[in-house]
Amino acid sequence: MGACGYASLASGQGREAPGPRAVEIRNAALVLFAERGYAATTMADIGEAVGMRGPSLYKHVGSKQELLTQIMTGTMDDLPRNHRAAVAGCEDVVERLRRAAEAHVRYHARHRLEAFVGTREIRSPEEPYRTEVLQRRAAYEQAFRALLSEGVQAGRFSVTTVRLTSYAILDLGMGVPVWYREDGDLTEDQVVYQYGDFALWLAGAR
Repeated sequence: MGACGYASLASGQGREAPGPRAVEIRNAALVLFAERGYAATTMADIGEAVGMRGPSLYKHVGSKQELLTQIMTGTMDDLPRNHRAAVAGCEDVVERLRRAAEAHVRYHARHRLEAFVGTREIRSPEEPYRTEVLQRRAAYEQAFRALLSEGVQAGRFSVTTVRLTSYAILDLGMGVPVWYREDGDLTEDQVVYQYGDFALWLAGAR
C-alpha cells in the first residue's frame, strides 16, 4: 500500500477510559439510536437494555443528550486522529491521499453504528455541542480539501472542483456502514484498498 511507513491508527488513544458500566450504557444507547433513531429512544429504553432503572442509570450518565454527544464527539475525535496518523511521515501527496482515504473507510467499516448515527443524527445534538460537532466535521473535510489542493498545485491531481471531490471521497466511507459486514465476500483490507483506488481515481491522480 505504498512506500510510506505506517503509523498506528488505534482509535481513542489518549482518552480517559470510562468505567465498564458507562461503556455498557453507551453501547446500548448506540444500538438503540441506530435501530430506532435518537428521538424515538427513551432513557427507559436504554435502562431496560442494560437492566438498570432510573436512579441507578443516572449514576452513570446525565441524560440521553449526553450519550448522543459522547458518541458523536467521540467519532469526530477519532476520525481526525486517524487521518493525522495515516499521513504522518509521508511526503508524496498521492500516497497521503490514499492513506487518508483508507483510514476514513476503515473507520467506517469498523465503527458502522457510530458512523450511521453520526450521519443520521447530525442535527440532533443541542447547543453548544451541535456547533462543535459541525465545526469538527467541517475541519475534517477541510483536511481532505487541503490534500487535494496541494496535489492540484503540484500537478499530481486533476479535478474540476476540489470541494466536490473532497465530498465524494468522504461519501465513499460514509456509504460503507450500509452494506459492509465482516462475514461478507470481501475482507476489510480488500474493501479499504479498493476504495483507496477509487479516491485516487476521483482525484485524477497522476
